Amino acid sequence: MPTAPPPAQAPGDAKRSYVRDMFTAIAPRYDLLNHVLSLNIDRRWRRRTVGRLDWERAPADRYLDCCAGTLDLAAELAHRPGFEGRVVGADFVVPMLKLGRAKAQSVRPVGADALRLPFRDGAFAGAVVGFGLRNLIDVDAGLRELRRVLRSGARLVVLEFTLPPAQPMRVLYLAYFRHVLPVVGRVVSKHRDAYTYLPDSVLGFPSPRDLAARMTGAGFRDVAFERVTFGVAAIHWGTA
Repeated sequence: MPTAPPPAQAPGDAKRSYVRDMFTAIAPRYDLLNHVLSLNIDRRWRRRTVGRLDWERAPADRYLDCCAGTLDLAAELAHRPGFEGRVVGADFVVPMLKLGRAKAQSVRPVGADALRLPFRDGAFAGAVVGFGLRNLIDVDAGLRELRRVLRSGARLVVLEFTLPPAQPMRVLYLAYFRHVLPVVGRVVSKHRDAYTYLPDSVLGFPSPRDLAARMTGAGFRDVAFERVTFGVAAIHWGTA
């Protein structure tokens, strides 16, 4: 009998349904697992991501946190000294948004699919995406949709996991990702395969250089990226 593709590689609606159901199931322990499994380094990554947004150009404007989850990036921006604007946190997993609502009063959570955002063209002065782009069934369509809702001159910043380029870090990271992370994630989240999906989705995601090229193809200019923490994650940015 043919074997079903892993959830990270499943086609269209199958992947969309799996991702929604999985994140709904692990939502109550999602923040705890992020901090534990990253040794709390994820907080630093989010600070650097917001630091690349260049929100200081328009501190009273409207910004988007797409694939917002429990609104960590949205809250990071909302709490920056001098920020006087509004942040919209959009995600199609509504239980995640509900759990994050208390993190910042000025954040507006909106249930929305990243491939069909319910916002007008040029609605935002900037946007961030944290660990969400690889969950989309069509990364290029998601980037084009983000470009659509950003006004000219606005910046998009994307934070994603990636594979370290150099040895021995690459070997150590893959060993942790494939063997330690799934076990710890399964025990804490009580979900059978959520933290098997995570390494599968990262391994199947474009490299930082390839993602930069796809951002350019979606209409962004001045695209660049930096690897962080020995290359286990990368921060990309580009201008609409």
